[in-house]
Amino acid sequence: MEDAPIVWVVDDDASIRWVLEAALEEKPYIVKVFDSPLMALKNIEAFPPAAVLSDVRMPDMDGLTFMEAIHEHDKQIPVIIMTAHADLDTAVKSFQSEAFEYLPKPFDIDEAISLIERGVKRHLSGGQSRKHHPKKSSKQPLNIIGGAPAMQEVFRVLGRVSKLDVTVLINGETGTGKELVARALHELSPRSEGPFVALNTAAIPRELLESELFGHEKGSFTGAHSQRVGRFEQADGGTLFLDEIGDMPVDLQTRLLRVLNDGSFYRVGGRNAINTNVRIVAATHQNMERLVREGKFREDLLYRLNIIRIKVPALRERREDIPLLARFYLDLEAKALGLEEKILSKDVEKFLSNLPWPGNVRQLRSLCTWLTIMAPDKTVYIEDLPLELQMPSEDSGGDLSNDNWEGPLRRWAQNFLASGKEGLHTSAEPKFETVLIEEALKHSNGHRQKAAALLGWGRNTLTRKTQSLGLDD
Repeated sequence: MEDAPIVWVVDDDASIRWVLEAALEEKPYIVKVFDSPLMALKNIEAFPPAAVLSDVRMPDMDGLTFMEAIHEHDKQIPVIIMTAHADLDTAVKSFQSEAFEYLPKPFDIDEAISLIERGVKRHLSGGQSRKHHPKKSSKQPLNIIGGAPAMQEVFRVLGRVSKLDVTVLINGETGTGKELVARALHELSPRSEGPFVALNTAAIPRELLESELFGHEKGSFTGAHSQRVGRFEQADGGTLFLDEIGDMPVDLQTRLLRVLNDGSFYRVGGRNAINTNVRIVAATHQNMERLVREGKFREDLLYRLNIIRIKVPALRERREDIPLLARFYLDLEAKALGLEEKILSKDVEKFLSNLPWPGNVRQLRSLCTWLTIMAPDKTVYIEDLPLELQMPSEDSGGDLSNDNWEGPLRRWAQNFLASGKEGLHTSAEPKFETVLIEEALKHSNGHRQKAAALLGWGRNTLTRKTQSLGLDD
């Protein structure tokens, strides 16, 4: 083991150090743990690391400053940044400071070990020459708020692509904040000084959409009384955000693909090619692969748009963020309207956190506007909420805080027995467990250790269940 690679674990949390050290004991590494970045740096000559796993928030030095000090010694040392306080600003700064990877806590131990192995492997192979990227002043753009695991993945991807001029496809339901993510991509990119131009392709009539995108020459069609500059020209040097790209007509998809391939286009009725330097960020609430199978979207265009894909979670997939978002929008609306800021009671926070929110963040913001205007007192109580929230209809999904899943289950059991079949429990149990496991994995962003805890099981029990139910296939 004398020539074995050295791995550092630096964290002021003793439990984190213990867990990682125990997990790394089985690996062919020499593991050094430190509770202080300053103590670690004193040992950099005696125990030069092949990879470093470091927390962000520590008493004597933050993780990003620590990483810069390591890279001053050797720019090729991979540093993996851990944080229990995931936000967009930390993720962006981590990657701008040349982090090897960004690991939000709580993390899956297997994922952490895999990242360390990748870092050691890269270091031993000589790594990649690092280019110096000048640091930008990073304002946290456009109030992308959240600490839920599903949002941590959004922050990680935004941080990773922040300085790269690549095409991005954003997926998410209506009202989840896809345009906020697109604007963040622009603000964090090298194009931030250029224009950000947005166009909802579903909101423009088919006969006008071509002119909106590419512009037209005077007299090119009835009503074209003057030359018009299209969105591609307006966005030159910046970012063009094409919302609801799945609704774009197929013939215009062909023109868009040509612009992406050639960097040039013609205005409607024009004869001279116009060169453009535009980054495309597209968004949709639709399943693009299904649209391709149905012949409604060009497969080659999807390949060009889908270089990086960001999935923006629905509000029901990040329920722990609902009180935080509500407080933010109540403050924002009070300032905008010049009214007193409202405060949600604990009962209201709990009630709102259990609603289905089909309109996602947009619906929550509308509620905050309504409460700012209509709630009689500074503190908002259940009786102050709109009646449609207090007494939701069956169509709206109902109040999820009630055990209303028992009714459908009871009807299913009645129908099963009425059909003359036997084995009611044997048939129901795997269906029931499959739903619970899938939802726990989705909620934990695929982290099995956390999913097992959510289910009240051990990690081995979850593995055994997923194997027996065929969920690992």
